[in-house]
Amino acid sequence: MTCARPQAPADVGGRRVALVHDWFTGRRGGEKAFEAIRDLLPQADLFTLLHLPGTVSPEIDAARPSRSFIQHLPGAARHYRRYIPLFPAAVEQFDLDDYDLVVSASHCAVKSVIATGRARHVCYCFTPMRYAWDQFDAYFGPERVGPLRSRLYRTAFRRLARWDAETAGRVDRYVAISQHVAGRIRRYYDRTASVVYPPVDTTYFDPDGTAPGPYFLIVSALVPYKRIELAIEATQIARVPLKIVGDGPERVSLEARSASHVEFLGSLPDEEVRTLYRGARGLLLPGEEDFGIAPVEAAGCGRPVVGLDYGGTAETVEDGATGVLVGAPNAEAFADGIDRLCRINFDASYIRRHALRFSRDRFHSDMRAAIETTVDAPPQMSW
Repeated sequence: MTCARPQAPADVGGRRVALVHDWFTGRRGGEKAFEAIRDLLPQADLFTLLHLPGTVSPEIDAARPSRSFIQHLPGAARHYRRYIPLFPAAVEQFDLDDYDLVVSASHCAVKSVIATGRARHVCYCFTPMRYAWDQFDAYFGPERVGPLRSRLYRTAFRRLARWDAETAGRVDRYVAISQHVAGRIRRYYDRTASVVYPPVDTTYFDPDGTAPGPYFLIVSALVPYKRIELAIEATQIARVPLKIVGDGPERVSLEARSASHVEFLGSLPDEEVRTLYRGARGLLLPGEEDFGIAPVEAAGCGRPVVGLDYGGTAETVEDGATGVLVGAPNAEAFADGIDRLCRINFDASYIRRHALRFSRDRFHSDMRAAIETTVDAPPQMSW
């Protein structure tokens, strides 16, 4: 799938621009947002901690991003999270002295790159570092890595949390992907953030008149905080089939606990994902999302969503109109949500119109404004 570039790039007054992302290891929501930002800043030089060619768009691969020493550590391609305690040293070694504008797309550490005093730094923040703040146990708790390693990681991540907070002032302007994330930025960094929702290709993800089938769908990375196991149990209670698109470190354990009603499809091209959206009864989103691209893609295809009544899902789903919001993160509550969705006669055209609020054109317009107002602001101003 290819998408048209915006009609005009951001006006940065001839400044030299650096565009920084944590890592490129798969074409997920973060990478797609990064690509949309690069559409606005086509002249930018790219930097990243880790880049696996072939996992992002050909345009990113062709740009040959500058990479950190993390790229060359043993097993980094598959187990990069093991090296997170080294990320502060890696991001601080990026040489950005020649740049007048730095735009970081950060969900871990790159919001803390060091720019010169003359440069302006805009951070498009997917979330403050989740491993160091509110989701440590999901990745490095005793049940994940064992009691001893968990204690060692906890000590390291406490230091990381302090570093993350202490370096928050390196950013001139924070732009959050949702009000939910803006709240985290306020809580952890004591900074105010404006909100620009991530881009969703609602031109591509559209209805084609397909009638909904019996199955429910998940489109997600298979990582701990997505809570895929909750959806597996909920669909078993509700006695509905479940198809899971995506891959990740949790796949083996999830397959082991699944019954015959669950089908794991792995990573699929966008065309096949769109076909699955169009034929689904609904999309399930059992984890707490920072924003959540998949529910908007599903809505673009006219399909409703079952998700939690907090986090990013509460900002993208209208309860009873474009989906069902569930108050508790447990299988019984989600099974009830599935049953409620099956009893509502949703208006697919209304769901589709709702999704257009999150289009790529809207993202380009809002993000261009955020970058240009930051560049034009007096040097002493920050947000």
